[in-house]
Amino acid sequence: MLDPNLIRSNPEKVKKGIASKGADPTLVDQFLEIDKKRREVIVTVDDLRHKRKELSQTIGKLIKESKNPEEIKEEVRKIGDLISEKEKELEVLNKEFEEILLSIPNLPHESVPVGKDETENVVLRKEGSIREFKFKPKPHWEIGEYLDIIDFKRATKISGSRFYVLKGLGAKLERALISFMIDFHVEKHGYKEIFPPVLINRASMIGTGQLPKFAEDMYKIEGEDLYLDPTAEVPVTNLHRDEILSEDDLPIKYVAYTPCFRKEAGAAGKDTRGIIRVHQFNKVEMVRFTKSEDSYEHLYELLDNAEDILRALKLPYQIKMMCTGDLGFTAAMKFDPEVYMPAQEKYVEISSVSNFEDFQARRANIRYRTKTNELKYVHTLNGSGLAVGRTMAAILENYQNEDGSVSVPEVLQKYIGIDKIVKA
Repeated sequence: MLDPNLIRSNPEKVKKGIASKGADPTLVDQFLEIDKKRREVIVTVDDLRHKRKELSQTIGKLIKESKNPEEIKEEVRKIGDLISEKEKELEVLNKEFEEILLSIPNLPHESVPVGKDETENVVLRKEGSIREFKFKPKPHWEIGEYLDIIDFKRATKISGSRFYVLKGLGAKLERALISFMIDFHVEKHGYKEIFPPVLINRASMIGTGQLPKFAEDMYKIEGEDLYLDPTAEVPVTNLHRDEILSEDDLPIKYVAYTPCFRKEAGAAGKDTRGIIRVHQFNKVEMVRFTKSEDSYEHLYELLDNAEDILRALKLPYQIKMMCTGDLGFTAAMKFDPEVYMPAQEKYVEISSVSNFEDFQARRANIRYRTKTNELKYVHTLNGSGLAVGRTMAAILENYQNEDGSVSVPEVLQKYIGIDKIVKA
C-alpha cells in the first residue's frame, strides 16, 4: 500500500500516478474524506477519555472529603457511553480506511513510459539469433501431440479446458527444466532455495496485493481461509511478514518452484491453443528483499538473472519495458522478457521482473532496522526465472527438426539423459 502521509501531503501527485495506470483518481478523494472523519473521531475519543479520567480523579477527591460524588459519577457514565458509541463509529471508519487504502495501486516510477495499455509497451532490445528453418515450423501443440508428450484431450476429460497432461519425455523435460532453473539460480546467482506451501491464507494474499482487488482471479478453498497459490511470489514474500530484519541481512535472495493456479487465463480468444495460457502451470520464481536505496540496482540484476536462463538455453528473446497502463496494480517498474515462438512468428512473455518498492512491504509489514537504529520498510522485487511451461513450448518450437523430433538444449541433456526427443 502507499504511505498514507504521501496521499495526505501530495494528493495530486498520487492522482496523476494512479490515473496513468488506469485507476480511478477519485479513490484519493475518497481516502481523504474517510481519513478526515477517522482522525476527527480519534481526537474526539481521546478528548472524552481525558475528560473521563479527570472526572474520575475528582470522584476520588470527593469521596475522601466525604462529599456526594453521584452527580459526577453519572456524568462519567454518560461519557463512557459516548466513548463506546464513538469507538464503534471508529471501528467502521478504520475498516473503510483500510479498504480504500488497499484499493489504491502503487505509483509508477517516474522513468516508466506513460501509455494506455500493452500496445504502448517499449521494446528495449532483442537478444539471440532467430533460427532460419528449411521447413515450415510447427506450433508446439502439434509437436507435443505428434511426439505423444502432451495430451490435451485427456486433460480436458479430467479437468476441463485450458489444462494439459505431460507424458513420458514431456513430463521428464518439464522436471528437467525445473531442476535446471533452480540449480542455476542457486549455484550461479546465489539464491537460497525455498519449497513453500501452495495453500495460502488471506493475510498473505493481501500482503502481496492479490487481495482484495483480484479475488475473482483466485481459486479459493471452499469453507477455508485458503487460496491456491497464484505464484511463488506470494508465499515466499510472506516468509517475512510482520518481521523486522537487520540491515546486515539484506539483500535476501530466494528462489522457489511452485505449481501456480489462476482462473483468469488471459483475454478471451487469445492463445487458446497450446500451453501458453492455462489455469495450472509450473514456475520458478526469484524474490528479493533489499534496502530502499538499492532496489533498482537489484531490479536490473534480477532481469539479468532471468535472461541468463534464456541465454543458457540459447533461446532468442526480447526485453519489453511496461508502460504505466500495463504495469499492474503492485509494481512501480516492470520488465517482460519475451521468447520468440517461430511457428507463431511472435514474441511471447516468459517472465516478468518487477520492483514493488515498499508497496508490498507496507501491506505485509516487513521492515528492517538500519545501523543507526532507524526502522524502514524493505523493498521487495520478484521475477520469473522462468515460467516452465512456456519455456517448454519455446524449446519445442525453436529446437524442432524436420522429421518431427526435437533436439534437447545442451544444458538440459544431463537432466533428461538424452539429446533428442523422438516419436516412440
